[in-house]
Amino acid sequence: MRLISAWFRIPFWQRVLAGFVLGGLAGWLMGPAAETWFGPLGDLYVTLIKMIAVPLVFFAVINAVASLHGQKSMAALGGRTFLWFAITAVLAVCVGLAVGTIMQPGLVQIPLAVDPNYVQRDVPSVVQVLLNVVPANPFHALTGIGEVKNAAGETVLRAGRGSILPVIFFAGLIGFAMVKLGEKVALARKLVGEAAEISIQLTRFVLEMTPIGTFGLIAALVGAYGFDKLLPLGNFVLALYVACAIHIVVVYSGLLMAHGLNPLKFFRGAAPGMQVAFVSSSSFASLPSSLRSVTHNLGVNKDYAAFAVPLGASIKMDGCGAIYPALCAVFIAQYTGTPLSPEQYLIVLIASVLGSFGTAGVPGTAVVMATVVLSAAGLPLEVIGYLYAIDRILDMMRTMTNVTGQMLVPVLVAKETGLLDREIYERASSNVGIEEETV
Repeated sequence: MRLISAWFRIPFWQRVLAGFVLGGLAGWLMGPAAETWFGPLGDLYVTLIKMIAVPLVFFAVINAVASLHGQKSMAALGGRTFLWFAITAVLAVCVGLAVGTIMQPGLVQIPLAVDPNYVQRDVPSVVQVLLNVVPANPFHALTGIGEVKNAAGETVLRAGRGSILPVIFFAGLIGFAMVKLGEKVALARKLVGEAAEISIQLTRFVLEMTPIGTFGLIAALVGAYGFDKLLPLGNFVLALYVACAIHIVVVYSGLLMAHGLNPLKFFRGAAPGMQVAFVSSSSFASLPSSLRSVTHNLGVNKDYAAFAVPLGASIKMDGCGAIYPALCAVFIAQYTGTPLSPEQYLIVLIASVLGSFGTAGVPGTAVVMATVVLSAAGLPLEVIGYLYAIDRILDMMRTMTNVTGQMLVPVLVAKETGLLDREIYERASSNVGIEEETV
C-alpha cells in the first residue's frame, strides 16, 4: 500500500512524462520488436478510453442540458463557443501560413514520391455531414467508439455513424425533453445525474492507466518508425511542430492574458489532456482526460464543459483543420515552384476555417481538410501522398494542438460568462486520476 500511495503522490504529468521517456528509450533500444512486446499496452489503454468515452459524453450532456436550463441561455453559450472556435481557427491558419513562408519547408533538394499506401479521400458534402449528425438509430450511435478501416486503409476511431456528434445530438434532445416535462421526470433527472457521476469516477480509474498506456504507445511508435522515414521531410516536420508550438504558446497565452488569466496556470491544468492527445493522436481518445482537466483542474462549470468539450472534440481542429492544411498549401507551392497569390492565401484561409466545421466528425480530418484546402486553392493533391508516410508523427503534434484549443475555448467562454471558478483555476492542479479520493 505504501508503494501505491507513493505512486499517487507523484504529480500526474510527471508519471505520464516518465512513461513517455521510458517508452521512447525502449522503442529505440528494441527497434521493431518494441511494437510486438509493448504495443498491446497501448492498445489496452486506447480500448479502455473507448469503453468510457461514449457513456461519459452521453450522460454528461443530458445532465448538462437539464442543469443549464434557467441558468444560462444554451443559445448564448453555444454562440460564444462557436465564435471562439472560429476566431482561434483563423489565427491558426495565419500562423501556419506565416511559419511556412518563413521556414520554407518545401525547398527540399531530393525528389519526393507519393507513398504507395496513400489513397485519395472522397470529401463528403456539407449536407451529408449535417445529415450524419442525426442518428438513424440512436442505439447504433451509442454502441461506442470502435475501430474501422477507412478508404486509405488506416485504422481510425469512430462512434456510431462516424463521430461523437450523433451522441451529443441524441443526448441533447433527451435533456431538452426532461426540461419540458419538468417534475414529471424528477426521478429520471436524478438518475441521469448519478449516472454522470459514476461515469466521471470510471474516468478517474481509467486515467490512472495513462502512464502505462503512454509507455506502450510511444515504445511501439519509436520502434516501428525509426528515423529513416523522417529524414527526407524533416523540414516539414520541424515547421509543423514550430507552427503548433507558436500557436499554443503565443496565441493561446495571449488570449488567456487578454481575459485576465495566467497562461501558466492554464497549461499546468491542461497538461494531462495535452499529454494524452500527443501520445494517442486522437481527440476522441483524449476526451475523458480533457473534460476532466477542464472541470477538475481549471474550474470550468461542469454542465457547460460537458457540452463544449465534446463539441470541440468534433469540430475544433486548430492543428488538423487549420495549421496543417495551410502549411501543406505553402509546402506544395514551394516544392513545385509556383508561389501562392494573395487570392490563394485568402482562399486557403477561408477554406480552412469553413472546412474545419464542414468536415466535423469525419475520420482522418487532417487529410480530408488538406484535400479541401488544396482543391479550393487550385494546388495539386500529391502533397498529401508525399506526407502520408510520416502522418503519424505529424498527427501527434496536430492532435495536441487540437485538444489544447478544445480546452482553451471553454475556459475563455466560462471566464466571460461567470462560469469559471477562479479559485480552482488559480490552484491549477495537474492531477486527474483517483489520488484525491484514495490518498
